Amino acid sequence: MKGISQKQAEEIFRDYSPKVYQLALFLSKSPALADDITQDTFLQVFKKYTSYDPQRPIYPWIYKIALNITRNTLRRQKWLDLFGEPPECGYLTSVENIILRDELAAELWQKVNKLTLKSREVIVLHYYLELKLQETATILGIPLGTCKSRLNSALSTLRKQLEENSHLQLKKGDDLYGIV
Repeated sequence: MKGISQKQAEEIFRDYSPKVYQLALFLSKSPALADDITQDTFLQVFKKYTSYDPQRPIYPWIYKIALNITRNTLRRQKWLDLFGEPPECGYLTSVENIILRDELAAELWQKVNKLTLKSREVIVLHYYLELKLQETATILGIPLGTCKSRLNSALSTLRKQLEENSHLQLKKGDDLYGIV
């Protein structure tokens, strides 16, 4: 590992590997593949660490590498069915609320799975990984306006898909945080 100490590498891996794994799992639908992508990401991060600009935050740089490795892995495997199980919601108290919330999240997740790859990437990075739109745009390598347009288009598509569902509606101004 050129340009990075063992201690730095361990800190970076400890701090960012859970989010990289989560991103890879969301996009690949496979825990085993997500493990491989996470390992490949950090091998690439450590290999290319000398090209990192320490004046900038490190996490967009790491997420960009993870996203590129995920795309390449999926392209090689010709596996375009993205996302896996919906994230668990462990902060609700009653069993009924947990079950209802999980059902709604699973239903929304199915709708998100039907979006185009570009729309899913924006949704995952912005809502599930909770990145700001500017960070999402930087990671995807697109202008902020394009990122906002893709997000708006994805949300509009989701709204249309959910219209027939009276118990799961995404109104204008709503976000996915309350549902997933």
